Amino acid sequence: MLSRTADHLFWMSRYMERAENTARMLNVSYETSLLPQSAAAVEAGWEGILSISELLPAYLALYKTINPRDVMAFMVKDADNPSSIISCLRAARENARAVRGTLTTEVWETQNQTWLEVNRMLKSGEFERDPGQFFEWVKFRSHLSRGVTVGTMLMDESLYFMRMGTFLERADNTARLVDVKFHAMQNDFFGAPQYGAPETESAQEYDFYHWSAILRSVSGFEVYRKVYRDVIRPERVAELLILRPDMPRSLHASLNEVLSNLKMVSHDPDSDTLRHAGRLRSELAFGRIDEILATGLHAYLTQFLERVNVLGGRISREFLMPQAA
Repeated sequence: MLSRTADHLFWMSRYMERAENTARMLNVSYETSLLPQSAAAVEAGWEGILSISELLPAYLALYKTINPRDVMAFMVKDADNPSSIISCLRAARENARAVRGTLTTEVWETQNQTWLEVNRMLKSGEFERDPGQFFEWVKFRSHLSRGVTVGTMLMDESLYFMRMGTFLERADNTARLVDVKFHAMQNDFFGAPQYGAPETESAQEYDFYHWSAILRSVSGFEVYRKVYRDVIRPERVAELLILRPDMPRSLHASLNEVLSNLKMVSHDPDSDTLRHAGRLRSELAFGRIDEILATGLHAYLTQFLERVNVLGGRISREFLMPQAA
């Protein structure tokens, strides 16, 4: 396959997945901001969203204060923000248009219809009227895009590059979500003297809704209940989202998919790219959550994000179009 074609397919899928993950992160912050809490806690939650995407400086260059309305406007409909939902859906559609002949009619029409519909919704004010419903729509369109892709595309290199892009992006975004949400509360749960001490009833109630919202943001609430069958505990949330291979949005499951699709397109079983992906996946396969927490969750996830970024660069150099410096 031509590297130009592979590049468009890879990034089409990455941008679609990024739009979905942005919607998930905004939705969890929108829901948790409705809980009884201080104004400072609400602001910290929205600041975390900007930190996840490394967009805090860009946001502060445009807005004086951090508040839900401005953050959501910046992350949803600001066309000058390359990580906003509208920018991601536009980039996904443009990459799809560039390789229209490689895609099935169903895949192209799904991408094109999503772009046309999101513009209509934003112009009509549907997002402002019901942000939660808009975020659910973005998630649904991403689900539809993946389903149509798997259901209609020939199982060849085109599909493998699309799947690789999807799951590399998912690994990156899940790690960012876990890092920011856990880092914000680590003094309450990991390593603090009061860990394990009795909490007040109001604190327990807040904690339940906080962790429930995080699990729901990755469609993991019902999965958690099925796997652990008890109250929501932060260390088990971390284990579910990092190490469980049967949790679809976990780091382990995402790297499984990246590695399997990478093997399908790689002609050299000893390539550095394949070895890097395999080593990263092996550490997730044989890791233990107690060891990760003991050494520091934030440090672990920071290193993971760096290594995922390196992996993306290796994939780009070996298979895709060279990226401009």
